[in-house]
Amino acid sequence: MFKHMNIAELRDIMDSEAVKIVDIRDLISFQQGHIPSSLRLDNDNVQQFITDTPKDSKVVVCCYHGNSSQSAAQFLAEQGFSDVYSLDGGFTMWQSLYPDRVSS
Repeated sequence: MFKHMNIAELRDIMDSEAVKIVDIRDLISFQQGHIPSSLRLDNDNVQQFITDTPKDSKVVVCCYHGNSSQSAAQFLAEQGFSDVYSLDGGFTMWQSLYPDRVSS
């Protein structure tokens, strides 16, 4: 089972906790801007991520608005990850609240 995380919660833990942020948006959108230190996850690299990432890692899944990330977070939870979150509001809200914290 996954949990939800809001934008402010992610901002607060990014600098103090080990957190893996995975972005499931398309490549062009990711290249145009993403949350710092996030990893783009797609069908080509998801199995490698599952294999390489400890199952007790804190994983936050980001999409455009916080809808598709829920399915991806549920999928990761079903793969054995125990600390998985869907980012409410997604990258769209992150970018509107923290435009100075966007990488490209």
